[in-house]
Amino acid sequence: MSDREYDAARITASLEGNPTAFAVKNGKKIDANGVKSHYWVVTGGDGVIFAAGTSDDEFETACKSSGINPARAIDASGKNITPGYIDIHAHGAWRRSFDDGIRSIDIARAGHAMHGTTRQVLSLITNPIDVQCENLNLVRAKMRERPDILGAHLEGPFLAMSKKGAHNPACLKDPEPSVVNRLLDAAGGCLRQITIAPELPYGLGAIRRFAEAGVVPAVGHCDADYGMAHRAFDEGARILTHMFNAMNGPHHRNPGPIPAALEDSRVTIELICDGFHVQDPILQLSLRLAPHRIAFVTDAMAATDCPDGSYKLGALDVDVVDGHACLKSNGAIAGSTLTIEHAVQRNIFDLGRSSAEVIESATLTPAHALGLDIPNPITGAPLGLIAPDHAADILITNPNDWSVEHAWCAGRQIK
Repeated sequence: MSDREYDAARITASLEGNPTAFAVKNGKKIDANGVKSHYWVVTGGDGVIFAAGTSDDEFETACKSSGINPARAIDASGKNITPGYIDIHAHGAWRRSFDDGIRSIDIARAGHAMHGTTRQVLSLITNPIDVQCENLNLVRAKMRERPDILGAHLEGPFLAMSKKGAHNPACLKDPEPSVVNRLLDAAGGCLRQITIAPELPYGLGAIRRFAEAGVVPAVGHCDADYGMAHRAFDEGARILTHMFNAMNGPHHRNPGPIPAALEDSRVTIELICDGFHVQDPILQLSLRLAPHRIAFVTDAMAATDCPDGSYKLGALDVDVVDGHACLKSNGAIAGSTLTIEHAVQRNIFDLGRSSAEVIESATLTPAHALGLDIPNPITGAPLGLIAPDHAADILITNPNDWSVEHAWCAGRQIK
């Protein structure tokens, strides 16, 4: 068994086990609500944060109430305590894709968990409908076993041919009601998000149907103009899939979907912060134009955390050079090799953003996009903050380089 297979097995076993109560003290809490030093967190045996604060006396009381010996609390020694990272758009890691079966899901999830992504939506690429239905069934099964999998994201098959990116053109379809219903039936409630080109025949109706079914529609891989994007948001679309990529860019006489999303406070905007999909000056501008609505995503594929070389994205051949994934056939960008950990590091060190803003984009904003920042049937406790009654998704990171040293998901230690 390789080291990565061992890590995957260990993380899977931990996540399929029961949560335990634990305490962390003497940390620097950083979340969307700000920064506090000399901070502690005490969790219960239910995978939820029981208490948190800065008072030493209250720490002792909270530990005793949770059955924890205060002397055995983890000493963060001034290091960062943040919520676990949430990625709502990723396809794989460690040479595995989320489309490739149960074992591949476990291994690819471990690749992101080791970098602090405690919760993840598994993005499934465009495939024949039968295959997508089978993959949805697998995601639903894994959701029952472990709390870190939030559900599935279908990136396809309802994409514009002209903006297909690295998706297989032979499998693209219009979102006819019969196909929409088939996917919803196969998902059985595990489908969290779906990317749709709203200008397709039946596109707006499909957005409305998915929204009514509790799925969050996302506008993306589209040839939509400004007006069509607004109509999509009014029908229930609430996410813009990896802004700037696979859509019409802003133009002074043809604004396109990006200004429509930026000006609509209901819409969460995905950004791939690797400096390649979107270069840093545009990243900076986007972060200023839509504060509190930018969710970091990776769009990570199987080559994530792996050397350069040849890989697969579904049935398509991909070359990874200098960490950038492109189709062999036409050079189209084929996802990324990014982790949320690296996106956080780039935003803090390369873009100079404040730590609270950066952590918000990696935690609370993606949680809010899917309604997971409030009590909900998927995770139970809210996600995205270090606060009482929130899920015990906690990271300890090194303040010098923001590397993830320890991670818990719903009270289960995964690193």
